[in-house]
Amino acid sequence: MEGVGFGLARAAADRGLAYANVLADNDGARMIEQVDALRAQAAGAIVVAPVDPRSLAPSLQALIADGSYVGAVVPPPAVTILNAPQYLTGQVLAEEAARYIEEELDGRAKVVLLTHDSLQFLAPRFRAMRDVLSRLPGVSIVADISPSPVSEEGGYATMKTILLAQPDIDVVLGADTVVLGALRALEETGRADPRQFLGGIDGEPEAVAAIVASDGPYKATVSLASPIFGYALGQYAADWLKGKVVPQAMDVLPSLLTPDLIDQYRIDLADPGAVWRDQKRRDGYLRMYGGICAQTRENYLNFPWSSENQPD
Repeated sequence: MEGVGFGLARAAADRGLAYANVLADNDGARMIEQVDALRAQAAGAIVVAPVDPRSLAPSLQALIADGSYVGAVVPPPAVTILNAPQYLTGQVLAEEAARYIEEELDGRAKVVLLTHDSLQFLAPRFRAMRDVLSRLPGVSIVADISPSPVSEEGGYATMKTILLAQPDIDVVLGADTVVLGALRALEETGRADPRQFLGGIDGEPEAVAAIVASDGPYKATVSLASPIFGYALGQYAADWLKGKVVPQAMDVLPSLLTPDLIDQYRIDLADPGAVWRDQKRRDGYLRMYGGICAQTRENYLNFPWSSENQPD
C-alpha cells in the first residue's frame, strides 16, 4: 500500500485536502477500530484495503450512509471499488514465464506457485497461471501452496521448506512480496541461479530493483501501478466532496515490467498527476465504470466486482 499512499498524498495536495495514512498492521480488529474512529471524526473520505472484508463491512457501510467517500482496493463495500482483471493479471505473468521456459530452458521447468487462493478476489490470477503452464508438457508444478502469512517472511519460510524436498527449482511465481522472500531463501541456500525465472505481481519497488540490479533470477513483475490508481482514488474522493459524479468501479490494467520496459514506468509512477492529466497515458493504466454521487450513494457496490465477470 506504500504506492497507494504516495498517490493519495499527491492527489490530496493537488486538491487542497488534508491527508493521513493509518496502518492496521494486518490486524482486522484494529482496522475496524480505526475506521470507526474516522467516522466519529466525520472523515470526508477514506481509501481502504480491508484485512477482513466481512467484519469491516458494517463500518464502511455506516461511513457511506453518512455521506463519506469510501474507496476500496478490491473487496466491497465501497463507493468506488478498485480491482484488476485478476485472471488477465496472472495470465500476463504466466505467459512471460512460459516464453522464458520455451526459449531459455528448452521447454522444461520445475515450477513453484506461491498463491493466495484463500482470498477469493485474487484466486483467478493463480488459476490463470495453472492454465497457461498446463499447456507446456515439459513443465511440472512441484509446489502449489499459499504461504502463511502471505508476506515476504511467509514466502521465505515456505520456500525454505520446499527446497528440502525440491532443491532444484527453475521458476517461482506469486505476489512480489512472497517471491522476494523465496528469492532470499534461494540465495541463502546457494540455490539462486541467473537461469531461473522468478516473477511477481504488484510492481513492488524491491522487485523492480531486483530486476534492474543485475542479471539475476528475478526476471519480471506485473505492475498494477499503485501510485497511479491511488492518485485516481484521491481525485475521485475530492470530486465526491464537491458533489460530483465519480466511477463506481475502476480497473487497473496489468503492465508487464522487464528490464527494457521499466524506464517509462518509473517516470509515470514518480509523477502520477502527469499521467492523470494525459488522457492517453491514463487510459493505458485505468478503465472506469458506472457513476455515483453523494445523492445516489445507496447504489454503492456491495458485491465482489470484477470487469471479467461483467457481460460484454
